[in-house]
Amino acid sequence: MNRSKSSNGKMLKSLTFETDMDADGYRLINSENKPPDIKHNKENAWVAGVQMFISFLVAGFGMVAASLLLDFVQHWPVFKEVSEVYILVPALLGLKGNLEMTLASRLSTHAHLGHLDTHLGELVFGNLCLIQCQAVLVGFLAAMAAVAMGWIPYGEFDIHHAMLLCASSVLTASLASFVLGLIMIGVIVISRMININPDNIATPIAASLGDLSTLALLSWIASLLYNPLGTSIVLSSIIVIIGAALVPVCGYIAWKNQFTRQALDEGWVPVVSAMVISSAGGLILDYTVSKYKGVAVFQLVINGIGGNMVAVHASRLSTSLHTGQKESSVIGKTTKLLLVMVIPGQLIFLYTIGFLRAGHTSLTVVFILVYMTAALTQVFLLLTISYYMVMWMWKLGMDPDNSAIPYLTALGDLLGTALLGLAFIVLDFIGDKDADVGD
Repeated sequence: MNRSKSSNGKMLKSLTFETDMDADGYRLINSENKPPDIKHNKENAWVAGVQMFISFLVAGFGMVAASLLLDFVQHWPVFKEVSEVYILVPALLGLKGNLEMTLASRLSTHAHLGHLDTHLGELVFGNLCLIQCQAVLVGFLAAMAAVAMGWIPYGEFDIHHAMLLCASSVLTASLASFVLGLIMIGVIVISRMININPDNIATPIAASLGDLSTLALLSWIASLLYNPLGTSIVLSSIIVIIGAALVPVCGYIAWKNQFTRQALDEGWVPVVSAMVISSAGGLILDYTVSKYKGVAVFQLVINGIGGNMVAVHASRLSTSLHTGQKESSVIGKTTKLLLVMVIPGQLIFLYTIGFLRAGHTSLTVVFILVYMTAALTQVFLLLTISYYMVMWMWKLGMDPDNSAIPYLTALGDLLGTALLGLAFIVLDFIGDKDADVGD
């Protein structure tokens, strides 16, 4: 097969015969730029909009459910006695969410290319091993970050707390990845069977289920391990050792699999870089929350919706590149649909928060206008960045399915938090200072 080298030494995919397979497991299109047998070449814009909007609503209410769950479990003894668990929650949820969304994006592309019909078993086994390898390492990394952040302010290190965090994070990441991996495979297979474009629904569902299930598992496992780990580190050591043994085994299987080898090679830097970018957003959030109480509840909504929308955008664009569809028309329709959906989506969750009186800010007309301006600006910037980032990765020979989403969701957190903080500064400046709702 003909290939050309990019400046960084990577190989760019060139067009060859439709029946050929490239080294990364993707079926290459023919020289006339005609994609293989794909059911969604002429996707109706309204149908796509409905599919995406429903998936955004499901994802949004999943985030609300995760927030309510965190409010409930914060009173458990393990959360009161081991405060580092709070630090672990956003780090682990963010990292795990990126793994599940990149899995959903990859599988959606494979569904469009027809690989689910011909190589389902190989795809399932390879991707389950891949995300198991990634999840265990990511879980350990998140635990180490939580231990460090808990130790630095006070200079005190508790080995029992550290082992609790490591064991809970590794076991949670492993179990959640296996269960969610199977669920995502089922969602994509079923969506293809009933003629729904998986690019429109898979990544938001992965995000919502990932947050809720990971938080539930982390709380339950940490609580179960709390008493034994108070006097012994044997159980936690066994869990960590088993997790460490899984990494090379699953990594080797994923490397030998034609569909996951490139993902294993390219997937690490984006996930770790996303954690660093999200940490910058965390610093902004820490400052704004201390000054404006109303920021916290809206931060979850603006970041969640923005992240889900840009993930769908990147997933659809990556599929269009792999299948040889015209980029401009696909991007134009998708961008317009996503921008239009920002307004009703945000309004639904704003009034849900207002109905529950869950925040500290009244939903005045001025507040809604300022907040919606911030939300629209965030999504517009993310979609623009998404287009250029995906195209840049493709030109470098990287697969956007493996690399783009972690960067984009992390940028969504950073932009959303910064713009939300700016919105509250503007509201404070113009005199809209109501902050007693929900007290």
